[in-house]
Amino acid sequence: MTELIYHHDATVREFNAVVTAVHPEQNGLSLDRTAFYGGGGGQPHDLGTIRWGDTQVPLVKIERGNVHVLPVDVPLPDVGQAVHGVVDWDRRYKLMRTHTAMHILCGVVWRDYGASVTGGSMDPLSGRMDFEFERLQKELVSEIEAKINAEVAAERDVRVLILPRDEAFQIPDLIRTKINLLPEGIQEVRTVEIVGLDLQADGGTHVANTREVGRLRITDYKSKGGINKRLYIELE
Repeated sequence: MTELIYHHDATVREFNAVVTAVHPEQNGLSLDRTAFYGGGGGQPHDLGTIRWGDTQVPLVKIERGNVHVLPVDVPLPDVGQAVHGVVDWDRRYKLMRTHTAMHILCGVVWRDYGASVTGGSMDPLSGRMDFEFERLQKELVSEIEAKINAEVAAERDVRVLILPRDEAFQIPDLIRTKINLLPEGIQEVRTVEIVGLDLQADGGTHVANTREVGRLRITDYKSKGGINKRLYIELE
């Protein structure tokens, strides 16, 4: 098992680790600990660099099981090798702001309109989220935009907890997606709370307070069929 540093502290930008396995078919490494977010929940995986000895290479991607994939022409280090990882912080912080913005949007829509999330994805400073809305008109979109910016201005703290599965599932409406994506075998659930607005199960990285998100704009909205409506957001 890899210790996921970002689960407890998303501000860690550099870390030391040890190679626990190599994967020649992927040209990748398993590490005993990592600050690189592996992707999921609509948030892309981190980028950055990994260094050992005189070798420093870019991180290409992170595959299932927290395999850190390196460029194909890079010889892999040995198991037991000490390495140093550096997160591409500019990109990560933009994604942290964006992910928190998505939670603000989800929290407002759930609180005020009772609409479940049916999907979503994000890039640095932009994203889209799908909801179960019967109708979605320009006036309602403008209303939602004003409400999410009010939550940014409210400077709400963002708190992370890791709870036993049984305790976590006592929390009403913990899963906001239409389908519960948490595997049965997971015994601990990480929750992210925007205090006074939103509480969800979530594995991604977030800022510490909504004021860090900055002003939000809903740039477009579309019907994706039936009651499935899509909102597009951008951060300034």
